[in-house]
Amino acid sequence: MPKTLPELRISIDAVDRELLALLNRRAALANEVGDIKRAENSPVFRPEREAQVIHGLQQANPGPLKDASVAMIWREIMSACRSLEAPQRVAFLGPVGTFSEQAALQFFGSSIERVPCVSIDEVFRATAAGTAQFGVVPVENSTEGMVSRSLDLFLQSPLHVVGETSLLVRHNLLRTTPSLDGIEAVLAHPQALAQCQGWLNTHLPEVERRAVSSNAEGARLAATNPAWAGIASERAATEFGLHIASHAIQDDAFNRTRFAVICLPQTLPAPEASGQDCVSLIVSVPNRPGAVHDLLVPLKDHGVSMTRFESRPARSGQWEYYFYIDLQGHPSQPHVAAALKDLRSLCAFYKVLGTYPAGE
Repeated sequence: MPKTLPELRISIDAVDRELLALLNRRAALANEVGDIKRAENSPVFRPEREAQVIHGLQQANPGPLKDASVAMIWREIMSACRSLEAPQRVAFLGPVGTFSEQAALQFFGSSIERVPCVSIDEVFRATAAGTAQFGVVPVENSTEGMVSRSLDLFLQSPLHVVGETSLLVRHNLLRTTPSLDGIEAVLAHPQALAQCQGWLNTHLPEVERRAVSSNAEGARLAATNPAWAGIASERAATEFGLHIASHAIQDDAFNRTRFAVICLPQTLPAPEASGQDCVSLIVSVPNRPGAVHDLLVPLKDHGVSMTRFESRPARSGQWEYYFYIDLQGHPSQPHVAAALKDLRSLCAFYKVLGTYPAGE
């Protein structure tokens, strides 16, 4: 005979208590790990280790939990256990309610100390100065391409990339009333305005579009004036007490933004190989025929796959460019090390931005 609802609830309550006991047992073990790390002065956060744990659990997952749910649950478990060793201070483009904050929570879990910043520049400054141990910055959007300010800041920054995460971005029109009537200005980050321009052209063609430092800042300002609307997340709507006047107004239904996790090398050295890794570089080459083609030869010769190739003006006035390159693999792998060595010999400028576990 199938169990009744009260019987099932009793069973669930019993399983919950077993889970709680096991989680506390895990937390106690994490405390012991923390003691050893403090004695050895080794980093609390090891992104490659956490990536390996989650990947291993997903491979062993018999269901019915989905792999994405397993990743989310264990990231929170590891975040809570990590906070017992030492809470991690994480800077992001604020105020609270931004997609950058959401990306930080997705990568680190919610047991962190949040450091909202007024600009991407300030995220870099706060992380470099030690106000935050880690920073989370947007680097690429599936609709609008690279986030040029982040890439420009990497050029001279002492920070390196130790992780990445990708966020499915849903833009919503937020205001103090649920109607589209009477809107005089739409406020959002320039990237969000660009990602929603088709919808805005159709539904609010005469309305002013005003760029602000972040989407959450646009939502905050919209809460102060009934004639203004912001473009931001559902989280921002809740944070600032706004109505969602229109859901999912982005032009691309599968709009995603990729975020880089950054820190000083002394905070966390380059992660060891996790089995699914990425190397990010900035390079430039002498201005001569075939120079860019020559960059690709070492990769082909050593069988290394390139997943991104972007160019940015060097601002030298000489029509020179920096190239931002992502490669699959880890420098501890002989074929990757050989390709990087040959590539470096061809470059007038060469900087490794980071080696880190590849995001999903």
